[in-house]
Amino acid sequence: MPAMLCAQDAAEDNLARLRARTPEQEVIYFVLPDRFENGDPANDRGGIRGDRLATGFDPADKGFYHGGDLKGLTSRLDYIQGLGASAIWVGPIFKNKPVQGLPGQESAGYHGYWITDFTQVDPHLGTNADFKALVDAAHARGMKVYMDIIANHTADVISYRQSGGEQGEGADDDYAYRSKADYPFSTRGPVSGAAINSGFAGDSDASPGNWSKLTDPSFAYEPVVAPKERAIKVPGWLNDPIYYHNRGNTDWKGESAQYGDFVGLDDLATENPRVVEGMIAIYGDWIDRYGIDGFRIDTAKHVNPEFWRVFVPAMIERARQRGIPNFHVFGEVATGEYDPALLASWTRNAAFPAVLDFGFMYAVIDALSKDGKGKPAGQDELARLGEDDALYAGGAKGAMQLPTFLGNHDAGRIAMFLKDRNPGIGDDELMARVRLANAMLLTMRGVPTIYSGDEQGFVGEGGDQLSRQDMFASKTPVYNAETLLGTSATTAEANFDTTHPLYREIAQLAQLRRATPALTGGRSVLRAASSDGPGLFALSRFDPEDETEVLLVFNTSPAPLTAQVGVEPASAGFEVLAGSGCATRPDAPGSLAVSLPAFGYAVCRATR
Repeated sequence: MPAMLCAQDAAEDNLARLRARTPEQEVIYFVLPDRFENGDPANDRGGIRGDRLATGFDPADKGFYHGGDLKGLTSRLDYIQGLGASAIWVGPIFKNKPVQGLPGQESAGYHGYWITDFTQVDPHLGTNADFKALVDAAHARGMKVYMDIIANHTADVISYRQSGGEQGEGADDDYAYRSKADYPFSTRGPVSGAAINSGFAGDSDASPGNWSKLTDPSFAYEPVVAPKERAIKVPGWLNDPIYYHNRGNTDWKGESAQYGDFVGLDDLATENPRVVEGMIAIYGDWIDRYGIDGFRIDTAKHVNPEFWRVFVPAMIERARQRGIPNFHVFGEVATGEYDPALLASWTRNAAFPAVLDFGFMYAVIDALSKDGKGKPAGQDELARLGEDDALYAGGAKGAMQLPTFLGNHDAGRIAMFLKDRNPGIGDDELMARVRLANAMLLTMRGVPTIYSGDEQGFVGEGGDQLSRQDMFASKTPVYNAETLLGTSATTAEANFDTTHPLYREIAQLAQLRRATPALTGGRSVLRAASSDGPGLFALSRFDPEDETEVLLVFNTSPAPLTAQVGVEPASAGFEVLAGSGCATRPDAPGSLAVSLPAFGYAVCRATR
C-alpha cells in the first residue's frame, strides 16, 4: 500500500478514536487567542490603518488587542498537550467591531464578543484558513477543538432615539430598559402612542405568520444605525433592526435579563423564527466546514429557553451528520454564588446537555477560604455537590458532562479568589491552597477546565480585563507589575514554562485522570466532610466497568490530620496514585487510615 494511503488511514483512525471519546473523558484548556501567543505580527492591526482607536491594537492597554492569533495558538499545541489537555476551548474568533465605547472610555474587541461578521475569523487573529489549520493540527494530535459562540447579541451598532423622533436620553449605555408592559409591541413608544404592528400576537407565538406582522421596530425606542454601519453585519439579515429587541440596556433583573442590551450590545430577538433559522445556519456551517467538536455558548441565560430547545438539538444533529457523535455543548449560566438549582434548570428548561459548573467553583473556593461568605470555612457546598447533581437533566450521569473550573476570564482566577478570601496569607500557603484546588478539579466529577495562565501562577486582581494577562511577553504595565505564584518570572517575559510547579502537577493529575476510568466516568460516594471548619474531605469514585474503588482524600486545613475513612469492605488494599497519605491496607473491612499534611491530598486505588 502506498505510504500516502497508509498515512491517510492512520489519520482517519486517529480522528475516529478522538470522536469516540465522550465529553467527560476530556480535560479542557481555555484560551483567549489574543492573549496567548503572537504567531504573525503582520496581523496585529487587523489590516486596518490608523491609530489605536481605528485598529484596536495597543499592547500596553489591557482593554485593546495585544497581538495573539491563531497561528500562535497552533504553534503552542505541544505546550497545551504537555499540560494534559485533550480539548481546547478557543475564545470567540469571529470578526469583531475593532473599537467601541464613548470618547475616553473606548476598548477593543480583542475578547471576541462584539461580532459583526459571523462567517469570518477576525483579521487580528488570522484567517479562516488559519482556523482550519488549527483544527487539523489539533485533530492530528488527538485533541478536540471547542468554539466559543454567541447567539444573544452582536456588536453595538444600533443606537436609539425616543420613539416619535425626539433625541434619545443620552449615550448608548444610558438608555434605560423599557418593558413590554409600558412599551408594548402594538404602539410606537408608550401605550398612548400610535398603533403599529397590527395583528402581531406577541413574541410567544413563534409562527412565521405571526412574526411577519412585526414590521415596525420602534415600539420602545426608535433604532438608529449610522450610514457607514448599515451593511456592516454578516450575514446581511443581521443589519435589519427588526431582528433585535431595541428596548434599551438590561438591568440584569426580570424581563430585562432576556430582552435588554448587554452593556449596549445589540440584543437579538431570539424569539423570532428568522433569527432561530439564521443562527442555526451560521453555526451549522462552522461544523460542516471545520469538523469542530463542541460549542461553549456565551450569555446563555440571557436568551429565551425556547430558542435553545430548537438550536441545541439542531447543532447536535448537524454534528452527528458530519460524523461527530459526541459533540459537546455547554452554556454559560453565570452565577455569583453556589446555585445548582439555577444551573440545572437550564439543562431541563432549555435542553442544554451541560452548563459551566459555577457551583463547583464556589464550593471549592469556600472550602479553601478562611471566611466563606461571612461564615467559618467549611465544606457544606462541596459535600452537597453529589446530592445536588440529581437536579440536572440526566441526574448524576448528566452532571458528569458539566465543565468544572476554578476561575475564569470574567470573574477572576483561583489564585486571586483564594488570596482575596484568605487575607494575609503568604505565597507558600497560597500555592498550597491553589495546588489542592487543582487536585479537586482534576479528580472530582465533571470535565476539568483550566484557564490558560493558571498553570503559570497568574493571579490578577479580578474582573475581566485584569484576569486576561498575556502568556507571551506582555507590554501591559498593570500585568507586568504582578508577582506570579511559584516563580520569579513576570508577564514581561513569555510564560510557557513546562517546569513550573503548577504546570507539572496539573500535567501529572490530568494524565492520571485520563488513564483512570473511575476519575472520568465513575460514580461518586461521599465519605467524609467537615461542616464546621477546615478539615478532611473524602469521597470514593468507582470504575464504571468493574467497580474498582478510587479513594480521594483532601485536607483543607493548615494543620496535618490523621483519620479513619470509610471505604468498601471488599477493598482489601490500596496503592497511592497521586499525593500521599493512604494506608496500604484497611485497619478493618470498610475503614482505612489516612494521614495528610496541611493542604495535602491523596488519590488511592483499591485492590481486591
